[in-house]
Amino acid sequence: MTLVSDNPSWWPYIDSYRVSSYFVVAASAGVMYDWVLPALTLGQEVELIWRQRWSLMTVLYLSTRYLGILYAVFCCSNDLGDGCSEPSLPTPTIPSNQPRCPVGFTIMTATDVSWILYALLNWMNVVVFPMLQVIIITRLHAMYQWSRKMLIFLVIIFLADNIYNGVVAAMYMRHTSGEKLIFSGTYQCMIAYAGDTVLLGIITWILGTAWEILALCLAVWLALKHFRELRQHSAGGIIGDCFSVLMNSHVLYFVR
Repeated sequence: MTLVSDNPSWWPYIDSYRVSSYFVVAASAGVMYDWVLPALTLGQEVELIWRQRWSLMTVLYLSTRYLGILYAVFCCSNDLGDGCSEPSLPTPTIPSNQPRCPVGFTIMTATDVSWILYALLNWMNVVVFPMLQVIIITRLHAMYQWSRKMLIFLVIIFLADNIYNGVVAAMYMRHTSGEKLIFSGTYQCMIAYAGDTVLLGIITWILGTAWEILALCLAVWLALKHFRELRQHSAGGIIGDCFSVLMNSHVLYFVR
């Protein structure tokens, strides 16, 4: 479906779309810049991770890192340029007296490509976020002295959250469609949501934010507990001990 309009009321939407695209491209470029230059992280990654003994955490880290870079590439390709502009190539004509190929084929339009990118980004979220949650659960489990109760508590939340996210992602694929918009000469691709899919997506983001806050609170609570213990047993050097506890407890990891 194509919507064409020259109504000036759409101009704020066009401006907001372009501004958001600039931020997406800038953030994605920052991610790839951090990865490509050996002087920053690539050389350290090869030395400290690739050449060391591999474990489950190694696989999860590398998977989330490179899927994240791929995600940034897809976001850039989806936001660069006019998005849904069609190539201005002449359409060849076949004379009526020429034989036609019995096997038909369809050339993918820009709208189809944008829809495929949307589907890839959607399912990459479903795959990557559980990996990140497993890493956080492993850290929290270690911080809480391998507590079985804490592990069961986190795993239950993990399963509930990701089962819901998987169901919502499947519903998104069934109840959304790509549309082409031509506003004042600009071409844009828009995903049209049917029914309550928008509300389900909002709930997904709320649950994800709640998970991050829960993980941060659990880490901070444990750090404060250790800080109180240090305060009881140490007469001086409280500030230095506090920063030592924060580093050892990986709280800064959750803040980042």
